Amino acid sequence: MLLENKVVLVTGASAGIGRAVAIGCARHGADVAINFGRDTAGAAAAVAAIEALGRKAVAIQGDVAEPATARAFVEGAVAALGRVDVFVNNAGICPFHAFLDMPAETFERTMRVNMHGAYFMVQAAANQMVKQGDGGSIIAMSSISALVGGEYQTHYTPTKAGVLSLMQSCAIALGKHGIRCNALLPGTILTDINKDDLADTGKRTYMEKRIPLGRLGEPDDLVGPTVFLASDLARYVTGASMLVDGGMFVNLQ
Repeated sequence: MLLENKVVLVTGASAGIGRAVAIGCARHGADVAINFGRDTAGAAAAVAAIEALGRKAVAIQGDVAEPATARAFVEGAVAALGRVDVFVNNAGICPFHAFLDMPAETFERTMRVNMHGAYFMVQAAANQMVKQGDGGSIIAMSSISALVGGEYQTHYTPTKAGVLSLMQSCAIALGKHGIRCNALLPGTILTDINKDDLADTGKRTYMEKRIPLGRLGEPDDLVGPTVFLASDLARYVTGASMLVDGGMFVNLQ
């Protein structure tokens, strides 16, 4: 119960990594507020799973691309659960597209969700933590894509590099308030974002062969690293980045 009696907020938590992390934090004793965009049924299912573990949960709808959503999410979470101890910025999109004919709206939407959304969400959570006066932990889901390129991800990889950089700068800006800021860099995780891309069995097999642990990741693989960074076990860890990729990055040669 590493997060007993803590309140954890997770963005983009109606499915995938966000949902797994939200439920995983509840297993470790946390009450959880989740942000979701459109998947009402998924959000309700996540809340039900958290409550089944004996913890409190609330789902608050909002588009993270809109700055006002960040304030509404944090204020709603505090109203329902009392405070913010841990904030997990997870919401993100990756509509695969070639570079030379990238539509401006696709680039801009990806930037607004992944980068602008992270900035304003983290800012809102940090302000609440400063107001509370007893520190906290902020964790952002960056990606292995912050470190490597992708032919159909020229709009996506810069946002993930930006999220990594945001955590490094926030670690400096917020350290004096006792707020730790760290980034997780997942490798290829089986989620809705890449299900169409990995429907190509040849590509999936190729990807699996590049991973030393021999398999693609699952959303639950991010739970342990998140709980660690959220907990007091990581009380002297800030400004750090952790690859959660089955060894893929070190095998890219």
